[in-house]
Amino acid sequence: MQHNQRSSDYNEGSISLGGAVAMGTGVMIGAGIFALTGQIAQLAGPLFPLAFIAGAIVTSFSAYSYIKMSNAWPSAGGIAMILQKCYGSGAVAAGAALLMALSMVIAESLVARTFATYVLRPFDITGGPLVPILAVAVIVFAFLVNIAGNRSVGLFSLIMAAIKIGGIALFGIAALWSSGFQFAAASQTAEPSGIVGFIASVALAILAFKGFTTITNSGGEITDPHRNVGRTIMISIAICVVVYLLVAFGVGASLTLDEIIAARDYSLAEAAAPALGQVGFYLTVLLAAVATASGVLASVFAVSRMLAMLTDMKMIPHSHFGMSGRIQRHMLIYTVVIASTLAVFFDLGRIASLGAFFYLIMDMVVHWGVFRFRRKEIGAAASVLLLALAFDALVLAAFTAMKLQSDPAIVLYAAVGITAVFILERLYLSRWLAPQGAHEN
Repeated sequence: MQHNQRSSDYNEGSISLGGAVAMGTGVMIGAGIFALTGQIAQLAGPLFPLAFIAGAIVTSFSAYSYIKMSNAWPSAGGIAMILQKCYGSGAVAAGAALLMALSMVIAESLVARTFATYVLRPFDITGGPLVPILAVAVIVFAFLVNIAGNRSVGLFSLIMAAIKIGGIALFGIAALWSSGFQFAAASQTAEPSGIVGFIASVALAILAFKGFTTITNSGGEITDPHRNVGRTIMISIAICVVVYLLVAFGVGASLTLDEIIAARDYSLAEAAAPALGQVGFYLTVLLAAVATASGVLASVFAVSRMLAMLTDMKMIPHSHFGMSGRIQRHMLIYTVVIASTLAVFFDLGRIASLGAFFYLIMDMVVHWGVFRFRRKEIGAAASVLLLALAFDALVLAAFTAMKLQSDPAIVLYAAVGITAVFILERLYLSRWLAPQGAHEN
C-alpha cells in the first residue's frame, strides 16, 4: 500500500527540458553564488573567479558518470538507483546515497543561514540569535509550501529561477560596468594563498554546481529522458558558469580581496553599495532573499523525495514516530529538523565545509562504482571516469589539508559523520555489497 502511495508522486514525462533546466539552475544558483563567493575568495585569493571555472570543469567530468547511467536507466531513484546498480542493495550503496541526502540537507541549512545574513544586513546585524532564528523560519516556510503540494513547488521554483538568473546576471554586468571593467581584487597585495589554497577552493566551487544532481534524481520524470537528462545537466552547468563568472568579476570589480573576505557571508550586498549605490544595495539584498528562500524550497522538496525513495528501496530504516500520512511527509519533517539544527549550531563556513566533505566522498563512490561494475555495459570511457575520480581526490586532499590548518574540528566532525553513516548502514543491511541484486530494479 505504501509503495502505491509513493509511486503516485512520480509522473513519467511530466518535466519538460526547460522545466528541468529551471529546476537544476534554481537549486545551484540559490546555494552557490550568495553563500560561497566570499568563502571561495578566502581560499583562492585574487584568482577566485577562476575557481568557478575549475569547479565547472571538475563538475562536468563528474556529471559524465551520472549522465551515462541516467541515459541507460532513467529513474526517479536518481543517485540511489545509480549506486544500487553498481553495488547492489548493500551498505556501500546505501551509505553513499545517504551521504548525498545529508549533503542536500546541509545545503538547505547553508542557504537558509545565507538568507538570514542578507536579510539582516540592512540593519547592520551580522551575528547574534537573529541569524539562526531567521534561518529556521525560512526552513519552516519551505516546509509549509512543500506540504501544500507538488504543483505549488513547481510553479514557485520556475518563477524564482527566472528572477534569480536575470537579477544576478544584471548585478554582475552593472557592477562591472560601473567599475570601468577594472578588477579591484586583482590589485590587492594580500599574501597569496598558493596552489593548495586554490585547489581547496574548488571544493566549495563544486558545491555551487552540485545542484545538477537534482536533475538526476528526477530523471524518470523528464520528457525523453534518454536524451534530455544529459542535455539538461550540461545546459544548467553552462548557464551557472556564466552567471557565477559575472558575479565573481562584479564583486571583484567593487571590492578588494580583503573587503571580500571581511564580508564573506554577504559579499554581494557589500559589493552592491559602491557599485550601484544604496538602491542597488537594497535591491541586491531583496534578490538574495528571494534567491536563497527559493533555493531552500527546492532543496527541501528534493531531499525529502530522495529520502522517501531510499526508504522505499529499503536502503535506510524508517520510523513513523506516531505520525500519519505518506512517507515523504515524514521525510519533510525529518529534513526540516536536521537542517534547522545545523543552521542553529554551525556558521556558514563550517556548514559549507561539511557539505563539501560529504558530497566529494559520495561522488568518488559513484565514479568508482560505475568504473568497476557498469563501465562496459553503458559504454563509458574509462579515462573520463578515472579523471573524474582523480579530480575529486585531488580537491578533497587539498581541502582537507587547508581545513586541518584552519579548522581541524570540522574535519573531525566530517570524518565521524561519514564513518557513522557507513557503519550504521552496515549494521542495518548486514552486508557491504550485494552485486547479485544489482540488476534488480
